Amino acid sequence: GKRNWDMKGSGFYVSLEWVTLSKKNKDSKKYEIIKRDILRGKSAPHYAAIEPDGNGLMIVSYKSFAFVQAGQDLEENKDENMSEKIKEPLYYWQQTEDDLTVTIRLPEDSTKEDIQVQFLPHHISIVLKGQRFLEGNLYSSVDPESSTWIIKENNSLEISLIKKNEGLTWPELVVGDKQGELLRDSVQCAAIAERLMHLTSEELNPNPDKEKPPCNAQELEECDIFFEESSSLCRFDGNTLKTTHVVNLGSNQYLFSVIVDPKEMPCFCLRHDVDALLWQPHSSTQDDMWEHIATFNALGYVQASKRDKKFFTCAPNYSYAALCECLRRVFIYRQPTPMSTVLYNRKEGRHVGQVAKQQVASLETNDPILGFQATNERLFVLTSKNLFLIKVNTEN
Repeated sequence: GKRNWDMKGSGFYVSLEWVTLSKKNKDSKKYEIIKRDILRGKSAPHYAAIEPDGNGLMIVSYKSFAFVQAGQDLEENKDENMSEKIKEPLYYWQQTEDDLTVTIRLPEDSTKEDIQVQFLPHHISIVLKGQRFLEGNLYSSVDPESSTWIIKENNSLEISLIKKNEGLTWPELVVGDKQGELLRDSVQCAAIAERLMHLTSEELNPNPDKEKPPCNAQELEECDIFFEESSSLCRFDGNTLKTTHVVNLGSNQYLFSVIVDPKEMPCFCLRHDVDALLWQPHSSTQDDMWEHIATFNALGYVQASKRDKKFFTCAPNYSYAALCECLRRVFIYRQPTPMSTVLYNRKEGRHVGQVAKQQVASLETNDPILGFQATNERLFVLTSKNLFLIKVNTEN
């Protein structure tokens, strides 16, 4: 629907209706609607699932959702505004072999006097306008004497930290802090691209020893490899209609959802660096609400090179993942399997005990692909006139 009051963005909103049905009485075969709730947001959800017990709802979306009462404006909804604030990363950080750069967006009209930054070998403290902004133990040690900070013209604070242990890659800046987002530079992207080159080839049987690689790693830009838009995962309580959990997914791009266990909510797959990780949500009564159940090595990077992808899925036993384009082509990525003979990588001088495989199937049709479903053994591909069946694994 469209509302005149909403001047931000397109002015359109997305409504999700949560309808609860119940039997009229024990012996009756008739059901009636006993509850109807509406959520609204400003982007289509990537994922939405009701918990098996019906008590909660989970949504992954770029813009946050909130319940609305009849006749209530979205602008007035406090929950929505709260989630919006949580979603924006508190800071961005980058690293090289020798140093780290932290960038923080400053409040309007900030001056040098409003900022206090304290460097210790293992600790950092940032205070903005008397409020503690970020404080905690650093992942590894830095040289406080050489570390500096400046205010940039675009109203941001840039902090430069010099690593004590050169060459050590930091997975996080402040231990246990999830409010920042790591940005990688083009040199790091190129190095990753080089390592994963064979998996992004469009050919049916790419030859890894050919002189010229299928794409030039130097030409890959950051946007090809790392997805910057930030989505969030929210859980809503069905009784209070309040948001109980919000997780900022940062640059962990949403890839697809798949049902692995019919008794559970569908799993969702997120990009983590170059890999793709499969997460199983559980109802809020359990301790681990999101369980990591599988990893597809290098799939996060590989899928980014497939510009025309339409459907994306994986087998319930995680043995392979598959995606298809709008027409004809289907790409199958098998999980690395231990090999009977060990390969020797001449370039890097190391032995390779297992290898991931990409296969490409081309359907003999000009009809667009309308449906895509994977089982452990087969892949079903639906077009307007045919149902294609691709045998991927042999039955055990």
